[in-house]
Amino acid sequence: MTNGELTDLLDQLLTSWENEVVEFKEASHQFDTDKTGKYVSALSNEANLRGTTSGWLVFGVSDDRQATGTSYLDNAERRQALKHQVHQSTNGLTIREIHEVMYCRERVVLLEIPAAPKGIPVSWKGVYYARAGESLVPMSLEKQDEIRRASVNTDWTAVVVNDATLEHLDPAAVARARQGFAERHAPRIPASEIEAWDDETFLAKARLTVDGHLTRAAILLLGADTSTHLLSPHPAEMTWKLVGEQEAYEHFHLPFLLTAGALTDRIRNVQMRLKPPDELIYREISKYDERSLLEALYNCIAHQDYTRNSRIIVTERPDRIEFISVGGFFDGTPDEYVLDGRTPRGYRNTALVEAMTELNLIDHLGYGIRRMTQDQVRRFLPLPDYDFSTDGEVKLTIPGAVIDAAFSQLLMVRTDLPLEDVLALDRVQKGLEVNEKAVRRLKGQGLIEGRKPHRRITPQVAVATGGMAEYIRTRPQADSHYETLIMDFILAQGHVTRQDIDALLLPVLSEALTPEQKANKISNLLTKLRRRGRIVNLGSRSNSRWTLSADGDGDGQLSNECRKEGTDGSDGKVL
Repeated sequence: MTNGELTDLLDQLLTSWENEVVEFKEASHQFDTDKTGKYVSALSNEANLRGTTSGWLVFGVSDDRQATGTSYLDNAERRQALKHQVHQSTNGLTIREIHEVMYCRERVVLLEIPAAPKGIPVSWKGVYYARAGESLVPMSLEKQDEIRRASVNTDWTAVVVNDATLEHLDPAAVARARQGFAERHAPRIPASEIEAWDDETFLAKARLTVDGHLTRAAILLLGADTSTHLLSPHPAEMTWKLVGEQEAYEHFHLPFLLTAGALTDRIRNVQMRLKPPDELIYREISKYDERSLLEALYNCIAHQDYTRNSRIIVTERPDRIEFISVGGFFDGTPDEYVLDGRTPRGYRNTALVEAMTELNLIDHLGYGIRRMTQDQVRRFLPLPDYDFSTDGEVKLTIPGAVIDAAFSQLLMVRTDLPLEDVLALDRVQKGLEVNEKAVRRLKGQGLIEGRKPHRRITPQVAVATGGMAEYIRTRPQADSHYETLIMDFILAQGHVTRQDIDALLLPVLSEALTPEQKANKISNLLTKLRRRGRIVNLGSRSNSRWTLSADGDGDGQLSNECRKEGTDGSDGKVL
């Protein structure tokens, strides 16, 4: 959070003042860790009971609501130590974040405490704490039971919205929902029959009502823009951000059935040209597959954890799209859906998933992830990636640019590659971990070479994809090759500086090396030659003057020796 956002948050907390989920302490220099732990337990439990995502323990504010400042937790080491102590003495929970903000020229510290997990009250050293107004008290059995009764599998989207009526729905969204329902059920249910249903009948058939009452799923998908308050405190919002040379953003509200398409339309989906090896005609593809964009966004809508009251964020970068939502994978892993065709055993939001299936927005057999992967393979681009944060956030990245031309060209000419190998090669091109079983298989097929973490495409694949020139440029040469260049250079010039040697070798070292790795490589080569008595530095470390040693100068015979030696100049093998 930015300082401005924290300032706004602190304004709101000061206005509402202390309650069951907010506590202020002056704590100008220090605060007792044991008491902090008790407040963490109490505020976390109360946040769970009141349906909020966090409780707040604020230091540096006096009882008269004035910012007095604090030096407590003034360095990263102390903050991390407090998080660790809290984690050790609670049943697995810790402080989500420790924020610092300058407020009225005073340093104020805000501890963001996550709500207790569903069904699990949080204890401190074995005792459960709660709040009685502004007071810290042991938690009553009644409150403990209330938290425990909340099933971990409670479906937020299935809850009936008592105040909602048909007037709260968007007519255009309802019409579009009827169309999707007809498409899914054709020809079993004639379109004319669906058109004849009144709205109550249709919504019941689409599983958007319970006993005639609208559910949260119905409001999410079909609710009018003015109906957001029915889902409060959830923002019911999706945000698109453009990041790069140009920057922009836009918020999209209800109904998600319509605004999901409006959001994906904001993404700049230009045409790209890729040239297959040994062909003269370019192939044109769109930067992103439209079906994959919608699939990704619908997955965010269908599977995010709505109890955490968080919006969906779609970030468009120059070379990729990122879809971010809260709530980890409910069942299985991405690779299981891509490779094994896994069918999920259950859903976090069963009511919402069933409704979206009825409206022909998604399938609920788990094919979406595999389809997005296959769309990228079909378009010769890097595969989607899933990243999981420790706080349960999921980020799906769909690349919109070539990372390694050899990989893309390989997909063009090797349409027989199994998806399992394509996934592994995709990880190789991205420099990611590849399991040893896949490494052995790919090496056995001659598809990759090198050792961890510098595995790369083999020359055989480079030949198959027209990438041999790139392979030669990036392939590491034997040390004796570079030693020969150095020795011949000194022999021709008499003496050279480090700058001279850098100018000689930097252009010919492997392009796979970073500038720092290249500099270290040259230093190691000079050290090896010096220790073997081939060259000597007559200058200083900072102002070197390299020349041939007494045993190595004269007629160039040493250069010829190096050409006969192996990598370390000792095994006599011909290169």
